[in-house]
Amino acid sequence: MKILVAYYSETGNTQKIAEAIFDAIDVEKECKSIQDITSVEGYDLIFFGFPVQMHSVPTKAAVFMGQIQAGQKIAFFSTHGSLRGGQLPQQALEHAVSLAAKLKVFGHFNCRGKVNPKIIDALEKDPVNKAWAEEARGALRHPDEHDLEDARIFAREMRSKV
Repeated sequence: MKILVAYYSETGNTQKIAEAIFDAIDVEKECKSIQDITSVEGYDLIFFGFPVQMHSVPTKAAVFMGQIQAGQKIAFFSTHGSLRGGQLPQQALEHAVSLAAKLKVFGHFNCRGKVNPKIIDALEKDPVNKAWAEEARGALRHPDEHDLEDARIFAREMRSKV
């Protein structure tokens, strides 16, 4: 069995989760940023992670997903400033699943991740985004060790499904 842990990360949150997933897998494996990947062929499972941005999958991550062959087994992971299980990360997951219609989605994992304080400061000034900005301040210490352990558990569960 061969597994790829691929990720797109701007702040390092998603990379931390990718590394936890990678560490939990006990088969032939690779962990790479999408900018370092030249081919996604030959993997039995791809874990793919991205930060939630504007309730969605970032454009660079969506482009990467479009390069994956139909029928490929994939498991998603994402990081976000919202509360776990909230509406915004759920919308991003739904977007990812819609982009992956040709793939075999095995599961998904998400956790909080710190948001750039400059973004929070800017959003707090906008009444429409003020509540979310306050919520995102609560993610400043994430991903934490509990999040990383949950990611490891997710990795082992997805690997056992293959």
